[in-house]
Amino acid sequence: MTEPHLADVEFAPVQSPDLGRARNVSRLLARSVPGRNLGRLADIGAWVAGVQGASTPAPFAHPRAVIVAARHGVAQRGVSAWEPDAGATLLEQLEAGAGPAHIAARAAGASVRVVDDFDEVTGAIDVEPAMTTQQCAAAIARGMEVADHEVDSGTDLIIPGNVGVGDTTVAAAVYGTLTRTEPVKAIGRGSGINDEVWKVKVAAIRDAMFRARTIADDVERVLAEISGPDMAFLVGLVAQSAARRTPVLIDAALPSVAAYAAERLAPGTKRWCIAGGVSPEPAHIGCLQALELTPVLALDVTTGQAAGALAALPQVNMAAEMAAEALTQLRATSRPEPR
Repeated sequence: MTEPHLADVEFAPVQSPDLGRARNVSRLLARSVPGRNLGRLADIGAWVAGVQGASTPAPFAHPRAVIVAARHGVAQRGVSAWEPDAGATLLEQLEAGAGPAHIAARAAGASVRVVDDFDEVTGAIDVEPAMTTQQCAAAIARGMEVADHEVDSGTDLIIPGNVGVGDTTVAAAVYGTLTRTEPVKAIGRGSGINDEVWKVKVAAIRDAMFRARTIADDVERVLAEISGPDMAFLVGLVAQSAARRTPVLIDAALPSVAAYAAERLAPGTKRWCIAGGVSPEPAHIGCLQALELTPVLALDVTTGQAAGALAALPQVNMAAEMAAEALTQLRATSRPEPR
């Protein structure tokens, strides 16, 4: 089977959620004392109503974390507090039903899907392309395919995540390139690195961004040059989920940069996204600001594996339930609304 080329990747048009219903829920909640007392929970409840296309929001019944694995060649530079081969151990734990993602998913009432389709170690992005344009296109297409399968199977909320050492280095390089942010302002401490490792990480990001400087306006080529199949996969997953009118709960640096890239490639994607949390990573913070997303939680979680987003899921569902109850009470004491 011939691998697709980037020119062959087509992002479907993204329609807007039902903003009219979202605004109506916000307006109604603002009319009652219980509704006004909900604070940001009311905003979240209105967003849920909009993406569900419903006059009353409801908790998500079939949320699904989709976690993709990758092997980043730049990890060999020593850019992480983890050893380069630690990703394999984390993946084994994840596939065995253990680790942060599964703990958080069980607590939140979500399921987990692990995608381990990308066995090849990527190129070290500071000196060579992460992957070919064909490999990038294939990873994007695979993300779209998984999104379609999940939506067709009844998943009503997609929660993207990733596992792999060196992912925040990749996220910072892509974020810095696409937003023209200086390397030292794009980098974070990732897995908890010390000053010496931070210097190595800055150098790797600086060199990767320098290599990609002439293609900074071409999102897909930037992905091929300095990201990895995990980010490309998540770009396809997030963009296609939005195109299929299925909301996305995002968290962590790499998935957030992927969501930003998806918005650039498929405008309107951000309206289907909600930010589960925020970490200290500048790339994470910057992408949430660019996407105009306010995080549900601020726990500084850098675990990855969608754990931070899964931690926010109960709050999102609680917001939907509390908003629904306030609306029910208000409607019971008000004249019927015109349909």
